Amino acid sequence: MPTLIAQPTRIEAAGNKPKIIDEYIGRVNSETSAASVAHMRSPEGWVEPGQTPEFVEFTIVLKGLLRVQHKSGVFDVRAGQAVVTNPGEWIQYSTPNAGGAEYIAVCVPAFSPETVHRDA
Repeated sequence: MPTLIAQPTRIEAAGNKPKIIDEYIGRVNSETSAASVAHMRSPEGWVEPGQTPEFVEFTIVLKGLLRVQHKSGVFDVRAGQAVVTNPGEWIQYSTPNAGGAEYIAVCVPAFSPETVHRDA
């Protein structure tokens, strides 16, 4: 039987500025460990700690620009573009431009504080 997800759960975000994370599917909102789906809204100047997650992350940028720093460099993901990061890769997300960014993140398996491995 299908399961209706009536509303997301607001999750506390890491980073230097407040960021909105609304989890629709995942360990918190739907008790799903196979995957997580969250709607993110981060402000201009937001920077997340670097991380080396154990999950693959698929990110689709809806508005603004999401900067992705990695061991080999950095690139910008703009509205209408996507990025895939793989388990074991060091990455750091930020939203440096005016207006911040809005994006959807899908993690497989589901995001977990224990498996994201953020930098100290």
